[in-house]
Amino acid sequence: MRLETCWFCSSNIYPGRGVMFARNDGTVFRFCRSKCHNNFKMKRNPRKVKWTKAYRAAKGKDLTNDTTFELERKRNRPERYNREVMQKTLKAMEKITEIRHKRESRFIANRLKERKRQERKLARKELEQEIHLIKSPAATVASTSKDKLKTPVEKLRRREAMQE
Repeated sequence: MRLETCWFCSSNIYPGRGVMFARNDGTVFRFCRSKCHNNFKMKRNPRKVKWTKAYRAAKGKDLTNDTTFELERKRNRPERYNREVMQKTLKAMEKITEIRHKRESRFIANRLKERKRQERKLARKELEQEIHLIKSPAATVASTSKDKLKTPVEKLRRREAMQE
C-alpha cells in the first residue's frame, strides 16, 4: 500500500482517497481533501495557512530536522523479502517511534518554557508600570522608613540578638 502526501498540508493520503490535479506541463498535485484542493486553487501559500505542516515548520512549532525522519524517506529500489531482516526492521521502527515521541515532547516542553519566560517578563513590566494601582501614594511614603520595610520575623530576630 503506497501512501502519498498531500501537496498542501503534507498529511498522508490513503489509497482511494483525495483528489489528483495535473497541470498542462505534467506536474501532478495530490490533495487529501477538498479543503486543500480549494486552498490551492485560491493560490494560497501553505506556509501562511496556520493549520498546515509547512506553517508549523516555518514558524518553528514542529520538530523538522531530526534523524528519525530519515526512515520515512521514499525508496524506490525493491528489496528481496527476508524474514529476519523484516523482524529487525519492525523492531527498529518501534524503537525509532519511541525516540521520536520523546524528542517531540522535549521539543514542545522547551518551546513552552520560552513562552512562560516571556509571559513572566511581560507581567513584571506591567507591574512596574501599574504599581500605583496596587500601592497607595501614602503607603509608598510611609514605607521609606527602615522599620516599615522589615518583616515581623526580622524584627523578632533583631530583638533576640539585642537581648543576647
